[in-house]
Amino acid sequence: MPCIKTTTSVPVSDAQRKTLQARFGKAIEIFPGKSERWLMLVTEDSKNISLAGDDTTPAAWVELSLVGKSDRTHFERMTAEICTILEEVLSIRPDRVYVKYEEVEHWGWNGGNF
Repeated sequence: MPCIKTTTSVPVSDAQRKTLQARFGKAIEIFPGKSERWLMLVTEDSKNISLAGDDTTPAAWVELSLVGKSDRTHFERMTAEICTILEEVLSIRPDRVYVKYEEVEHWGWNGGNF
């Protein structure tokens, strides 16, 4: 039941979306018990993102929500992997990426809650 929402300042092609889907689908396995089977991805591209007063250099804001708790080691590994993926797929440097994590207790799906 994880969800990764990625907002970028650069356009994202259909091919790049598919690559992000595959790469994030594999990366979510960093968290024990999480898999692509339950992963939702939301991608918003071509947004105005200003970081450190600069809105001309490509940047990204990533929000990752997951049911339950995890530990710092998993979050650190995931941040590194997200930054690698965004640099390789969209040419966004790691120093232009912010990642926010949210551990969720209540998560609804299919007319009920987990």
